Amino acid sequence: MAMLLWWIPLLPLLGFVALSCVPLWLQREPSEKFCAVIGVGSVGLAALSTAGLCVQFLAGESRPIRIRLWRWLQISDGDYPLQLDFAFHVDALTLVMLSVITGVGFLIHLYSAAYMRGDDSYRRYFAYLNLFVFSMLILVLADNLVLLYLGWEGVGLCSYLLIGFWYRNPDNGRAARKAFIVTRVGDTALLVGLFLLLREFHTLALPPLMNAVRSPGADPQILTLAALLLLGGALGKSAQLPLQTWLPDAMAGPTPVSALIHAATMVTAGVYLVARCHELFLRSEVAMLATATLGTLTLLLAGLSALAQTDIKRVLAYSTISQLGYMFLALGAGAFSAAIFHLVTHAFFKALLFLAAGVVILSLHHEQDMRTMGGLRKKLPLVFAVFVVGCAALAALPLTSGFFSKEQILAQTWDMFGGTNPFWLGGVTGALVTGMYSARLLTQVFFGAEGSASRHCRSAMGPAMTIPLVVLALLALVGGALPLHLDSVFGSAGDHQVPGPAQWVAAAAPVCGILVWLLIRVATARSHRRAKELQGFRISRMLHAWSKAGWGFDRLYQILLVEPIHWAARANRNDFVDKCYAGISRACLTMHVWLSESQSGLLRSYLTAIAAGVVGALCLILLISAVYV
Repeated sequence: MAMLLWWIPLLPLLGFVALSCVPLWLQREPSEKFCAVIGVGSVGLAALSTAGLCVQFLAGESRPIRIRLWRWLQISDGDYPLQLDFAFHVDALTLVMLSVITGVGFLIHLYSAAYMRGDDSYRRYFAYLNLFVFSMLILVLADNLVLLYLGWEGVGLCSYLLIGFWYRNPDNGRAARKAFIVTRVGDTALLVGLFLLLREFHTLALPPLMNAVRSPGADPQILTLAALLLLGGALGKSAQLPLQTWLPDAMAGPTPVSALIHAATMVTAGVYLVARCHELFLRSEVAMLATATLGTLTLLLAGLSALAQTDIKRVLAYSTISQLGYMFLALGAGAFSAAIFHLVTHAFFKALLFLAAGVVILSLHHEQDMRTMGGLRKKLPLVFAVFVVGCAALAALPLTSGFFSKEQILAQTWDMFGGTNPFWLGGVTGALVTGMYSARLLTQVFFGAEGSASRHCRSAMGPAMTIPLVVLALLALVGGALPLHLDSVFGSAGDHQVPGPAQWVAAAAPVCGILVWLLIRVATARSHRRAKELQGFRISRMLHAWSKAGWGFDRLYQILLVEPIHWAARANRNDFVDKCYAGISRACLTMHVWLSESQSGLLRSYLTAIAAGVVGALCLILLISAVYV
C-alpha cells in the first residue's frame, strides 16, 4: 500500500517537471502529442494507483493508515516544541477525495487534450494543471496542518496561474490577481488559526491534535476562536460569503480549468478542511452555527444571482457557489457525511456541465452570451443530452445523484435544528431557485429560436471530448449509489425522523422551480410587456441589477477598501519616505556619472590610477603599523 500511495502524488509532480524541463533537454518546444501523453498519462496513472489503493484499503480492515516519509521539522527548545513529519494519513475521507481529484481530474485532462489543441501555450497549460493536481493531492493526504497548508498555498498559486493563463488579455490578469488577493484574506485567517492551535496544544499533527481537542480540559473559547479562524480560511477557498466575489471572475480561465479547479476540486478544499477538523468544530456551537448561517445565505444569494446572468459560464460559477453553500449548511448541521457526499455528486454533474458548456462555446466560436444562443438541441444532440442529465442532477430531480445527496442534507438539517427551521427553509428555497436557473439555462441555450451565434454553430467534438462527457453523465445519474464508507470517519448518522410532508416538500421544490420558470417563459412568449416584468425572475429592475452584480459585494469592497488605499497612496506620494528614496536614487546616479567619467579609455590615465592606488595602500599599511606596533 505504501508504494501505491507514494506514486499518487509523485506521478503528477513528475509530469509537471517533465513538461517544464523538456524544452531544455530537447532545445525546442515539444509536440502537442508529447505534452498530452505526459500531462494526461501522469494523472491517469495516478487515478489507477488510487483505484488500487481503494481496493487494498477496503480489502483490509479499513482502519486509518499513517505512512511517514521523512522527518520534516523538529524544534525541541523553547516554550513551543514542535515535531512534524512529512507523512500521509489515509482513511475513508482521504480515499474519497483522492478518487474525485484523480478520477474527475483524469477525465478533464483528457478533454483538455482536444479543447486546448492549437493553443500557443499547450505545454504550459498541462504543466500548470499537473502542478495543481499534485498540490491538491498533498492537501488531502497531509497528516498535519502544516503540510496541508503547503498544499493549500500550492493550490492557490496554480489557481492564479490558470485563471490568468491567457495573460495577454488584461482582464484575465485582473481576474487572477483578484482571486489571489481575496483568497489570501482567508488564508491569513487560516494561518493565524494554525498558530493558535500550536500555542494551545503544542502539535499540528492531525490525529494528536483532534485527540487534544476532545479532551475535557480544552479551553472552549480557544476552541471557538480557532474554529472560526479555520472557517475563515475555508470561506475564502470555497468562495462563501463574504469572500465569494473572486469565483465568478475566475471564469476568465480556460473552460476545463473552470471544470477542474473551480467546480470539482479546489473550491471544495474548504469543505474538506472543515470536515477533516470536524472534532474541533463540534466543540463550538458558535462555529457550527456560523458555518450553517453563512452556507444558507450563500446558497440563496448565489442562486438568485445565477438567475440574472447572461454568460453561460457565470451562471455555472454562481451555481457552484450556491452548491458549496449547501455543503457548508450540511457541515454546520453536523451532517459531515452528507456534505462530502454532495461534494462527490457535485463534482460529477458540475464538471459535466462545464465541459458541455465548453463544447457549446467552441462550437459557437467562443461565444458565451446565452442571449445569442438557442435552438442548439438539434445541432448538438449529444451535448444536449448530457446537458439535460447535468441540469437534472443540479436541480436534484428524483433518481439523479444530486437528489440523494441534497435530500440527506435537508433531512439532517431538519433533525439537527428541530423541525421547520430557517436553515431547512433556506435549503428548500435554494432547491426551488436551483430548479429555476437550471431550467432557464437549459431552455435558453437549447430551445427556442436560433440566436445570432447559433446560426453559425459548428460541432467541435471528438473522441477525447465525447468520452469524458459520457462517463460524467453516467456518474451524474448513478453516482448517488456509490458507497463512500464515511461512517468510520464521522460516525453513523443514524435514521432521520423527517415527516412525510416535509420530505415531499423537499423533493417537490426543484420540480416547482422548473414549473415556475416554464410559466415565466410561456408568459414571456405571449406578452412582450409581461416579458419585461418577468424575464429572469426580476421583481424590479433594481433587484435584477443587484442580482446580476452579485449583490454589490464588489462595489462595497471597492468603496471600503480599494478607494481608501488609492487615496492614501496618492496623498503620500511625495512624503518624507519617498523623498529619502528619491535622494538615494539621485546620489547613486551622481556617483555613477562621476565614475563613468573615469573610464576615459586612455592607458596613461589607468596606469596613473593604479600607481596612485598602490602608493595609497602602502601608506595606509605603514600608518597602521606605526599605530599598533
